[in-house]
Amino acid sequence: MGSPSPFETFVAVDDLPRERPTPSAPFRRIAVCVDGSRMGGTLVLQAAAIAEAFGAPLTIVRVLEPESHEEATPPDPIDWDIRQRQARTHLDRLVALALRPNVHISVELVQGSAAEQICCWASEHQADLTVLASHGEHGRSRWPLSSTARKLVEGIPGSLLLVPANGGQDERAVRYRRIMVPLDGSARAESVLPIASRLATAHEAELLVAHVTPAPELTTVGPFTAQDLDLEQRLIARNERVAHGYLEQVRARLSEAGIGARTIVSRGGDARTRLARLVRREGVDLIVLSAYGRRGPRDTPCGSVAAHLLTHVTAPLLVFRERPRRVLRRLSQEASRRATRTRPPAQAEP
Repeated sequence: MGSPSPFETFVAVDDLPRERPTPSAPFRRIAVCVDGSRMGGTLVLQAAAIAEAFGAPLTIVRVLEPESHEEATPPDPIDWDIRQRQARTHLDRLVALALRPNVHISVELVQGSAAEQICCWASEHQADLTVLASHGEHGRSRWPLSSTARKLVEGIPGSLLLVPANGGQDERAVRYRRIMVPLDGSARAESVLPIASRLATAHEAELLVAHVTPAPELTTVGPFTAQDLDLEQRLIARNERVAHGYLEQVRARLSEAGIGARTIVSRGGDARTRLARLVRREGVDLIVLSAYGRRGPRDTPCGSVAAHLLTHVTAPLLVFRERPRRVLRRLSQEASRRATRTRPPAQAEP
């Protein structure tokens, strides 16, 4: 018996009724990464809840990594066959658990290093959303993310849904009751509102739109003067006034689209820690946010707020990242529009 191929599809549920995602849908292919742990059931249910809302096909991906003694030698064919059969039985159970009327499900069994193979698969198959757990079969550790999860956060090309491993797993159908969207006033942060609205509608969930006002920073040497304290209070009042007005505009836009929303303004402080507290206080079931906010993309897989929430919240976190091809296409279109509006003097019409 020879070694299995690196990518082997052995289950495909092709006869299920399904709805094709529209070209403009944010998620046209969803992948959920599982191992042999109990988190598998939780992950596929979370993935199915997203896939059903967007009519997107769902692929359950499992990687069989070599045993430690197999790194330098080929795997034993009999042992490998046993492991494959066990993996197939496990994946069959997960497929049955994730079945939905409008969700097409397929399964991939992959051989190799988990993080590397999942990143390669997601890139090759253009997965728009990858669902993963904070910790897998080795359980929680002193680190907020397992080594595989950290590599996937950095290497996955599209958006991701991180599900915290919180001990005992519930394998009932996922129903979001409260969805939170953090906003900082930027167009990038607002880009996730259609995603959150779609999910809130599908699950009949309450939509929370949150903003943390920045704490004013005054350069000073020595103690604050009375004028300094007065300026600080005026800045705080100004930030709160603008934040309430901004969120009211967002709420009104959502209301015009038939989406009810509740707004929350958290007064001054570190946005990362304030948002993490809001999640706990409000009993949020799902956080939806852009990977980058006002400061825009940098040489990191996520901005500081998204990166902090990935390791500090106890609710599933959907981080929206545009795929590179979409970013490049949008930038090209914007450059073309600017060139049309601003013509060189030599080409200007008389």
